[in-house]
Amino acid sequence: MGFAGIFKPKPTLSEEELQDGLKWWTREGAASQGFWSITTSGFLAAYALALGCNNFQIGILAALPLLTQPLQILSVPLIEKLRWRKAIAFSTWLVAQIFWLPIALIPFFADVPGSIAVLMLLTIIGVRGIFAAICACAWNSWMKDLIPQQILGSSFARRQARAGFIGMAFGLLAAYFVDYWESSNTGDSQVLGYTYALLFGIVFLGLISPLLMTRIPEPLMQPPDEPRSSLFSTLRIPFRDPNYRPLLAFLFFWGLALNLAIPFFAVYMLQWLELSLTVVIGFSVLSQMFNILFLRVWGGLSDRFGIKAITALSASLYSLVILGWTFTTMPDRYSFTIPLLVILHILAGIASAGVTIGTGTIAMKVAPGGKATSYLAVASVATSLGAGLGPLIGGKFADYFSVRELSLDFTWIDPDGISEILALSFTGFDFLFAIAFILGIFTLNALLAVREEGEVSRDVVLAALFQPGRQFSRPMSSVPGLNFLGQFPYGYLRRVPVPGLDVAIGVTAYQIAQTAKIATAAAIQGGATARKIARSLQESLAEIGERSIESGRPEHRFEVARQAIRGTVHALDEAGEDILRLAQSAMSGVLKSFGWDRVNRPELLRGASYGFVEAVEEIGGDTAKAAAVAVEVARELADDAGLGEQEAMNEAAKAAREVAETISPQTVENVERSLPPGTFKDGS
Repeated sequence: MGFAGIFKPKPTLSEEELQDGLKWWTREGAASQGFWSITTSGFLAAYALALGCNNFQIGILAALPLLTQPLQILSVPLIEKLRWRKAIAFSTWLVAQIFWLPIALIPFFADVPGSIAVLMLLTIIGVRGIFAAICACAWNSWMKDLIPQQILGSSFARRQARAGFIGMAFGLLAAYFVDYWESSNTGDSQVLGYTYALLFGIVFLGLISPLLMTRIPEPLMQPPDEPRSSLFSTLRIPFRDPNYRPLLAFLFFWGLALNLAIPFFAVYMLQWLELSLTVVIGFSVLSQMFNILFLRVWGGLSDRFGIKAITALSASLYSLVILGWTFTTMPDRYSFTIPLLVILHILAGIASAGVTIGTGTIAMKVAPGGKATSYLAVASVATSLGAGLGPLIGGKFADYFSVRELSLDFTWIDPDGISEILALSFTGFDFLFAIAFILGIFTLNALLAVREEGEVSRDVVLAALFQPGRQFSRPMSSVPGLNFLGQFPYGYLRRVPVPGLDVAIGVTAYQIAQTAKIATAAAIQGGATARKIARSLQESLAEIGERSIESGRPEHRFEVARQAIRGTVHALDEAGEDILRLAQSAMSGVLKSFGWDRVNRPELLRGASYGFVEAVEEIGGDTAKAAAVAVEVARELADDAGLGEQEAMNEAAKAAREVAETISPQTVENVERSLPPGTFKDGS
């Protein structure tokens, strides 16, 4: 097949050709983004430090690929004239990937560390960015026409997930190899570990990507709705669109806020916290693991509820993560530094999954048909300019604040002496992270002005996270209890007005319910018996119980028990089991897993009762009958809980009535009539 046969656009694509093209699109993403895992991460920052870069030069390094993206504007006339986007994307991407070869070989041509090596690195990265920008313009327009809008979010998520697995494996192996190489060599040869890792990635991933790109079909580029106008007039249209203009503002300022901080996370860990490259990349791998787990969650939600809501939720969570970095030192590394870094990387992976899907697809979805090339080019330029200016400003801020400190101390004076407690300490990068957080929160206001077809409010998506049921088609993990998020006290943190906390709480509630659901399903598959279900729940939820309950307040305990029993009920319903018959086993397994002797028992019992009645109502069951069963089960579990029968029944009855109050007055009456006489004789 000749050049024309490979690259010529097709007037129509069959369903088989489309599905085959999406498969090759996913494989290309695995190759290109697998190599991307070390060229835009802590690995590249560590390489730059080894070549002699300072903070500001690290900022330039991160900014250059982005600041060249406005060249997409100049690519629009070329694409509009040739209308062979696949050929343009392939040729420019191949050249861009080849440029990594001289980057890897810098130690062979210049003294390291040294100014010449730094200049070579920055120059080659800048030139490479020109070809990458032209490729991006053609690629975005091509994908806009190829991927059906109704599956855009889920398809993008699936592609990112496949790429994430490759990136995790390659990134961790490359970091381990560099650390091993540095420990085995001395002097100038130590930097060659980066060279060999980069060369390996270029050959086996970087150059494979353009070849895979040739297998993706290109639909014939549709003619514009209006006669072709000048470049200036074409690019002015998105800015005059009242719906697209606020989106451009959001993309610009969000890119700025995010990249004020993110490019310096690795530098911060390597230099300030003195962690090894393997540990730094290990944290990155941890983040990517949770990124992959939540790509499916966010991707599915984006197809159901719209891209805008997912973008808003995940961006607010990411802003909270950036703020959390200010507390990793107080003012130096301390006992909670590593645990906090673990939590931040987990939440960052969850948030970045939604942000990647949102910012990567919302511009495509909102752009009108027939004008996608100019709209997407302007959107990409807005994102890139903000993201490019971010590292430059961040590098200047990092140097400026490196010799400044803001501290808040509490002093206690008594006859025996003076005691001081350090409450807050901002120094160096802490200022940078705080500024990025504030800017990120303000930036979300611009997103609110964007209108998306079929959009819903963020509260609807949060409700989907807090109320996982049959609509969630896939669990996040096949390993029950696999989530450090169980330690978050979301029951009362929901009431704290800190942006992003509601999302962190929501994904935690989702995982607890899913863990219970997985455990119940496993017991049923092995032969459903009441004893098996109770034992499975007790074992599977034990780890989360240890982390979530002991340090929590009553509201927290209520929420944990509620979500756990809800996941159990949904699993029983899907398996066709008699839910009311198995109520005692389910509630007993959940409550025993959290340990009666360590916690506020009435709150656990009330939370489990609430979740049971709530879940029965969600699956279309009889709420009044479920309330009666919950009260009876509470009476039977009273001895285990160390409560009197009347007290246990009252807690369950109160919970059932609270659920009924959220439904209707008639439901309240039905529930109260179903309860045993004298249930509230103590005046509850």
